[in-house]
Amino acid sequence: MSSSDTLTVRPLQSLDQQAWLPLWQGYLDFYQASLDPEVTKVTWQRLTADDDTVFGFGAFEGQSLIGIAHCVKHRATWTKGWYLYLEDLFTSPASRGKGAGEALIQAVYDKADALEASRVYWHTHYTNEVACRLYDRVGSNAGFIQYRRP
Repeated sequence: MSSSDTLTVRPLQSLDQQAWLPLWQGYLDFYQASLDPEVTKVTWQRLTADDDTVFGFGAFEGQSLIGIAHCVKHRATWTKGWYLYLEDLFTSPASRGKGAGEALIQAVYDKADALEASRVYWHTHYTNEVACRLYDRVGSNAGFIQYRRP
């Protein structure tokens, strides 16, 4: 957990669901994606389950949830331990520039250290220039291109 002034980052809890939904939808809208409501329901259950394979953090300004980060812990072929995939990171447009994104990434880094994960990684679309400016400060671009099954 990390905090600065009125910004606090903590694990998402069941009581955060109604505040989380608009941020989740904003993230999906940003990437022009739509999901079956059942997927959103299962995603929320996974994020708040008593299990550390899928988990989420929230950035709060006072009592208001202004940013979210979702992670997946998984095994890998290049280590005996764990990797953490930062699958989703989003802050509300009105809250950008307040440090929530960086604080969320730091919370993920702290969790990775606690889990002894050897890698934290994420990706974004190359046109997401605002996010890339943050990512260039807090991470390193390994130069990989993602491919998917059509």
